[in-house]
Amino acid sequence: MFMGQIKTLFLLITLSVLLVVMGDVFGGSNGALVALMLAGVMNFIMYFFSDKLVLRMYSARPLDQSQYAHVYDIVDELCHNARMPMPKLFLLPTDVPNAFATGRNPRNASVAVTHGIMQILDEGELRGVLAHELSHVKNRDILIGTIAATLAAAIAYLADMMRWSMIFGGGNSRDRKSGSGFGAILAIILIPLVAMLVQMAISRSREYLADESGAKMSDSPLALASALEKLQNATRYKKAPGSYAEASTASLFIVYPFSSDGLFRFFSTHPPMKKRIERLHRMAGI
Repeated sequence: MFMGQIKTLFLLITLSVLLVVMGDVFGGSNGALVALMLAGVMNFIMYFFSDKLVLRMYSARPLDQSQYAHVYDIVDELCHNARMPMPKLFLLPTDVPNAFATGRNPRNASVAVTHGIMQILDEGELRGVLAHELSHVKNRDILIGTIAATLAAAIAYLADMMRWSMIFGGGNSRDRKSGSGFGAILAIILIPLVAMLVQMAISRSREYLADESGAKMSDSPLALASALEKLQNATRYKKAPGSYAEASTASLFIVYPFSSDGLFRFFSTHPPMKKRIERLHRMAGI
C-alpha cells in the first residue's frame, strides 16, 4: 500500500512538471498560472458538487433500507471496523452489474450499486465490492483524482491557447526569433497526450490501492477477486457499455464500463482485470 501511495505522488509530481514545461513553452509562468486557475475553478466546482451531479446523471435513488437491510448491515459493519462515517447508499436502475463511490470526503460520501450487481453476487462478494468502494472514500481518491484532473486540464488549456495563438500569428517569442515553431507544435501534441496518460496511470494506481485496502477491510481477498471476475464477465456479456455509463465518469466504477483491449488499455482508467485478480490471489497466498 505504501508503494502505491509513493507511485501516486510521483505521478502527480510528473503532471506538475509537465505543466511547468508547458507554461514555459507557452510564454513563462504567467500562462501556466492562468491555465491552472481556470482548471482549478472548474474542478473546484466539480469537487464540491460532482456527487450530486453524478447521482442525478444515473437516475440514482436512495437504497430502500427495508428491502436491502443486509446491504446496510454490511456497510455499517465495514464502516465501524474502518472507523469511518456511514455513507449514503443509492441504487442505479440498470441490470448491468457495477458500483461506484463518490463524495469529497468520508463525511460527504455516497456509495451506489446497480440493480444488476445485487442479482449476481453472493453476500461475501458484495461485501468485498462495498469494501473496495469504501476504500476509495477513505483513501481520499476523489480529492486525488480532482488534483490530477486539474493539472491535466490546465495543460490541455495551455495547449489550446498555444494552438489558437499560432493560428492567429502569435506564439512564443523565442519561436519567432528562431523562425521555427516546431518545438511548440511538438509541445502542443505530445505534452497533453503524456499528461492524459499520466492521469490515467494515477487512476489505475488508485484502483490497485482500493483493491488492496478493500480486501483487508473485508478480510477476504478471494471474495473480492471472485466478485471482480463475475462483474467482468457479466459486463462483457451484457454488451451495454454506453447505455448506462458516461466516459466522463467511467473512472468511478469498480469495473471499467468500456472496452480497454489493445492500445485502448493505455487510456483506460482501470488496470487489466487479470492483474487485479492475480494481485488479490497473491494477497490470499495463492
